[in-house]
Amino acid sequence: MNSSAVDQEANARGHNGGADVAHAWLGDVLPDVPLSKAQSRVVDVIARNPQLASYADIAEIAQRADVNNSTVVRAAQHLGYRGWPDLQRELRSRYLVMITTEETLTEHGEHRSPLHDALNHDIENLRLTLDSNTADDAEAAIAALAGAKSITVVGLGSFAGPASVMAHLGSTMGYPITLENRGGVHLASSTNTLGAGDVLVVINMWRSIRQIIAAAEAAKQAGATVIAISDMRRGPLAAAADHLLVAASEGISFFQSVTAANSVVYGLLAGMEAAHPERSRAAIRRTQQLWKDLDVYLD
Repeated sequence: MNSSAVDQEANARGHNGGADVAHAWLGDVLPDVPLSKAQSRVVDVIARNPQLASYADIAEIAQRADVNNSTVVRAAQHLGYRGWPDLQRELRSRYLVMITTEETLTEHGEHRSPLHDALNHDIENLRLTLDSNTADDAEAAIAALAGAKSITVVGLGSFAGPASVMAHLGSTMGYPITLENRGGVHLASSTNTLGAGDVLVVINMWRSIRQIIAAAEAAKQAGATVIAISDMRRGPLAAAADHLLVAASEGISFFQSVTAANSVVYGLLAGMEAAHPERSRAAIRRTQQLWKDLDVYLD
C-alpha cells in the first residue's frame, strides 16, 4: 500500500486528527518517556499510520520519519522493546484488534498455497516468539509452576487448545493441574479458591477477554502467582501477571494461530518435568499402566 493510501486509511479511521487521536489505537504501547526530535518523528509515523507501522520494514519507517534505520531501532529500545521487530509485533497485535474480523481477511489477501503460507507464517511466528522471550523469563515461570501447590490453566475459544495441552500433559506428569475453558460462573468457581502457593496460567491473545483479566487480577490480589501467555507485552493482562511470556499469534486468515503458544506450553512442560524428574517419571509410568488397564489403545 502506498503512502497516500495509508494516510487516507488512517484519516478515515480517525487517526490523523491530532496527537491524542493519533495515539489512541496504541493504548499503552508507547510509555510516557522523553524522546529526541528524531525519535518523536518515528513515534509520529507509527501513531498516524497503523497499517504501515504494523507491516512495513524498518527502512520504510525510517524513510517516512526522515531518519536512518538505527534511529528507529534506538527509538524502539528507548520505549522499552528489544528492537524494531519486538515493537512491531506489539503494534501488529494492537492493529489486528482494532480492525474487524472481515477486514482481517482483506488484510491477509489471497493465498497461493494456504497450507504452505500457514506453515511459513507460523515459522515466522515462532521466530518472533523466540526473540521475544529470554531464558530467564522462561526459567522464572517454570520455577513458579514447579513449586506450586496447585495450577489452574485458563484459556477460552481457540486458546483453550494450548490450555488443554498444558493441563493434560501436566497432570500426566503428576502435577496438581486443572483446566478451565468455560468462563462465566465456572471461571469464578475455579479461581475463587486460589491463594498463596497457587499458580494461575492465563492464555489470552488477540482481543482481551474481560472475564479473564478480572480473574487474573483477583487471583493476584489473593496471593496467587499469575503466569500470562499473551501476544501483547503491555496491557491489563501483562500488568496482572507476575510472569509474562509473549507468543506471536497472527494467522493467515480471519483467525489467530496458536502454534507459538503451544510451543511455549511445550517448553514450560519440559521444564516442569526436569524440575521433578523422579516424580514425573513415576506418574508417567502410572498413567501408561492405566492406559493398559483401561484398554485405551489398540496396540
